[in-house]
Amino acid sequence: MNAVVELRGVSKSYPGGVHALRDVSLTIEPGELVGIVGPSGSGKSTMLNMIGTLDRPSEGTVFVDGYDVHTLTDKELSALRATVLGFVFQQFHLAGGVSAVDNVADGLLYTGAGLKERRRRAVEALERVGLQHRLDHRPHQMSGGERQRVAIARAVVGNPTLLLADEPTGNLDTTSGAGVLNLLRTLHTSGTTVVIITHDRDIATSLPRQVSMRDGQVSHA
Repeated sequence: MNAVVELRGVSKSYPGGVHALRDVSLTIEPGELVGIVGPSGSGKSTMLNMIGTLDRPSEGTVFVDGYDVHTLTDKELSALRATVLGFVFQQFHLAGGVSAVDNVADGLLYTGAGLKERRRRAVEALERVGLQHRLDHRPHQMSGGERQRVAIARAVVGNPTLLLADEPTGNLDTTSGAGVLNLLRTLHTSGTTVVIITHDRDIATSLPRQVSMRDGQVSHA
């Protein structure tokens, strides 16, 4: 079975001599629950962009689900993101005037499924995250924790192989944050590979595997 993620000698530089990643090699196997942790400026967000195929390395190779990302066309990359990857961000990125069901159904826009099928699967995803009582609610009618659960439902509605969560508790109070982490653990238990990007070492140390970053390099994996 292919590794879900494999980075080989990946570096990322930006104009002005900024080196966000320096010769990073990392493998994430199917079914892992991993925390990538480090202070601001450590390179963890750039790492997320590489794993999520949102950016390309200056040097090195990125494999996602066995595919060499560099060799894929834009269309193939879009298909990879639609079928293999799910994203959860600190900002919920929900459409304001749209119900929870339709926010989640939008996560299937690029799969070719019809509206009725997208909504049916959206209801299932919301039930999976414990929001069956909020199907018709709009984001302003929900708490921060509930909005993050909607965002997670949208990320997993397509049954991705890999879920990438970028500071998923950053805008939540302690109780809501703990609920979201428990939900991510439950999704992991059901078979999804989950990678959580965080600056919070307490969160990272509660996970089975921690990848520590500093100055664009992996200091512990």
